[in-house]
Amino acid sequence: MNRTAFFISDGTGTTASSLGGLLAHFPNTQFEYVRLPFTDTIEKVEDAQKRIAETKVKDNVRPIVVMSIGDVMLRNQLKEVDAFYIDLFDSFIDPLGKEFDEKPLTGASIAHGNTGESYHARIDAINFSLNHDDGITNNGLDEAQVILIGVSRCGKTPTSLYLAMQYSIKAANYPLIPEDFERGTLPAALIPHRHKIFGLSIQPERLHSVRTERRPDSFYASIENCRKEIATAERMMKNAGITWTDSSTRSIEELSAIILQKIRQPAK
Repeated sequence: MNRTAFFISDGTGTTASSLGGLLAHFPNTQFEYVRLPFTDTIEKVEDAQKRIAETKVKDNVRPIVVMSIGDVMLRNQLKEVDAFYIDLFDSFIDPLGKEFDEKPLTGASIAHGNTGESYHARIDAINFSLNHDDGITNNGLDEAQVILIGVSRCGKTPTSLYLAMQYSIKAANYPLIPEDFERGTLPAALIPHRHKIFGLSIQPERLHSVRTERRPDSFYASIENCRKEIATAERMMKNAGITWTDSSTRSIEELSAIILQKIRQPAK
């Protein structure tokens, strides 16, 4: 079955879109996603209503609408069109307001704290991760909350940036290269920060596929080299007492959850 899912918000739509993972629980249904951010005026709501109505006619089934609109009037007007609605305010925010006996804030971007210290902490973390990507510099590693290591193309960069963007974690990442493999030990610059290091590994076949897309028919991408680098990297991490996990089949979200659990454990 094919269904259309709208994500409609008076802000960026990030909060509404985050619930898109709910749809993954229904593998027999194929979804087409439509995102309508900044739906914060009557005119924009009317345009959204038109698109929902047209989609129902086209699909011959009512669309799914995940919505996060704070203005009650706009929220209620949108619902005048036939669809299956998942309203974040009706389902979560308003009930919490009743429990706390407090009127909830309804402005755009409230959920992401885009003002104040939390926002600046996130920007600082993103800048840090960008400046410490792929071993660009060893300066400032004292500030890092986690340092990801692993062979080239095992997922260090996207995981670092996700940690920074979603959790304000200052994450550096450092590739293990042939010189490190020949020496058989971690780079000297990382030794003082061993307690903050977390390793990523990957299956050789997966690494071969990823590297082939970047540099086809190269020694760098060959399955033999991939196997050798991974085995050496895992042996180095084991000898150094570094925890690592396999990134082959894990999403960035899963990897980040594993890393956060590790780095937020009380020091022994």
